[in-house]
Amino acid sequence: MKKLTVEELLAKAEQPSKDAMRLHPFYRGKIEVIPKCRIRDFNDFAVWYTPGVADPCKEIYADKEKAYEMTNKWNFVAVISDGSRVLGLGDIGPEAGLPVMEGKALLYKYLGGVDAFPLCLDTKDPEEIIQAVKWLQPTFGGINLEDISHPKCFHILDTLRKEMEIPVWHDDQQGTACVTVAGLLNAVKIVNKNMENIRVALIGAGAANIAISRLIITAGVKPENIIAVDSKGILHRDRGDRETLMTKYKQKWHLCETTNPKGITGDIKDAMEGADVVLSASKPGPGIIKKEWVERMAEDSIIFASANPIPEIWPWEAKEAGARIIATGRSDFPNQVNNSLGFPGIFRGALDIRATKITDEMCIEAAKELAKVAEDHGINEDYIIPNMDQWEVFPREAVAVGSKGIEQGVARIKASAEERFRQAEAIIKKARDEVQLLMKENFILDPDE
Repeated sequence: MKKLTVEELLAKAEQPSKDAMRLHPFYRGKIEVIPKCRIRDFNDFAVWYTPGVADPCKEIYADKEKAYEMTNKWNFVAVISDGSRVLGLGDIGPEAGLPVMEGKALLYKYLGGVDAFPLCLDTKDPEEIIQAVKWLQPTFGGINLEDISHPKCFHILDTLRKEMEIPVWHDDQQGTACVTVAGLLNAVKIVNKNMENIRVALIGAGAANIAISRLIITAGVKPENIIAVDSKGILHRDRGDRETLMTKYKQKWHLCETTNPKGITGDIKDAMEGADVVLSASKPGPGIIKKEWVERMAEDSIIFASANPIPEIWPWEAKEAGARIIATGRSDFPNQVNNSLGFPGIFRGALDIRATKITDEMCIEAAKELAKVAEDHGINEDYIIPNMDQWEVFPREAVAVGSKGIEQGVARIKASAEERFRQAEAIIKKARDEVQLLMKENFILDPDE
């Protein structure tokens, strides 16, 4: 294969943005609602609407759990955002965030067979967001919080997980952490290191890396081997802004208390000195991580440069500086560590057992299954995590999540792993086949034809 020049690599990286500006106005949105029931003639409306619909209503009134059997609640997920932290774009508001939430809903359907709806809220008040989500509970089987700024995202998630009867998930926290752990499990195997001994630099201390820190510790990384950096420098107990951290950014303060026991100070380059692994969820690059800092990492270093839309360092620059394995959040480079590998299968598994919550342990099981799928295909430096087109990922992930949920007692219904795999596989296949059929019949048009 011909090695691309830097100019060609940059042009390739810019192409998705150019295509997006051409195709978004062409389709005027990415999802729509279509019927799933038969409509032979107008007499069928008497079954689906009045008068026939009254009897299912009465059944649900007598037992609200029947809503899972008589409506699509069992497969509905709301994608909730206030647009306060969209991708790497920051606080751009709910309307500007809508294309991202629509895209999320599209991925839910095509990858997980989940019927997801984008709901962008015209408020940034955390208590109002909490109340709005609570009001939606009768309709949905699960809630996906998305692109909500920190620290309020922690309060919103913790409150809703505690007070709601359906799973509430913040993908920027739990989803990012899950796929990062999956990639890391395989990356350390390739370089012949182990989770217990690696030194990790966390670049960025927002929602993603705080959740990542929690899950990598659960997966075996020792807290004392972690150094985290935020916009003001390395987190440690003697920071000048400790009072602010203790009162307003409690999750960051927890990192100050539990990591970096030697009290190392400085900035990104100091955190990276001698590190085996860099897990970066920081500002869009390039140039946030510099080549000379990579050169000062440990031998066989691993870098996850996860910022969107541009990684903190270009992969070829990291490789030139000596990194053995480099992952990004982009699909046009090897090792895409992308939430899309996580949330469709995780929610498929949670919905299939009618879970009341998605626990950290369920996320770890999803990460292990993701890593196992890649192992089954043969991992290498450019393949540490499955690709989205390896669609067996999602039913396998769903089964792993559902099994752990049943074990932990957060499932309303129980079924064997075999039965849940068949169900998940059928639902996901149907979603994919429907899209292909609509394209074949030109109900979904090709703008290039």
